[in-house]
Amino acid sequence: MKTNVICSGGLDSVSLAHVIAEQGALSRLVSFDYGQRHRKELEFAAACALRLGVPHHLIDMRSIGASLTGSALTEDIDVPDGHYAEETMRITVVPNRNAIMLSIAYGIAAANGDDAVATAVHGGDHFIYPDCRPSFTEAFDRMQRAALDGYAEVALYTPFVHRTKADIVTEGAKVHTPFAETWSCYKGGALHCGRCGTCVERREAFDLAGVPDPTAYADPDFWRQAVASREAV
Repeated sequence: MKTNVICSGGLDSVSLAHVIAEQGALSRLVSFDYGQRHRKELEFAAACALRLGVPHHLIDMRSIGASLTGSALTEDIDVPDGHYAEETMRITVVPNRNAIMLSIAYGIAAANGDDAVATAVHGGDHFIYPDCRPSFTEAFDRMQRAALDGYAEVALYTPFVHRTKADIVTEGAKVHTPFAETWSCYKGGALHCGRCGTCVERREAFDLAGVPDPTAYADPDFWRQAVASREAV
């Protein structure tokens, strides 16, 4: 099954790309520049495509992203520190981002004869991001089947939607995903900050999976405080 993977350059999507490549089904990677402050993640997506020997489609969505206002990922708004599941992380929602990206990825898949579009949304995303929840992905799959009816058959593949980020680390490690060659931090500095929600979630996932974390963090120990504070709530 030829599978097109939406790849941000982050740990989840790069791991998914390696898992699908190991299965011999990876056809291409699709990435999106929507004006995100952590745009350096796209360099890691490009490196992943080169490493796995597949085409990399980089879609310029900056004009669209400029209209999706109110998010700390696209505007001059501080990215909050703390656990990924904190209410404060809602400021990182980019309205309808996944729906827009998936629509484009489906078009690319249909145009190139792919059988599936894969995205690495996972269980930890559900609290913050409505377009990562199973109710959304299932409805979107039905909608796209109707949109392409009679022209192409493209399925939505979401193998992690009911699983944790620790599970993704475990699966990625099985196929030798080079975790150091992924970028998660929303702040986009020289190093992973170690304090924002994605950094805390990333560090916690490696710990829960029992897999060594090769990531260099500006604040490598903050995650323990953030996790303890979350558990105390």
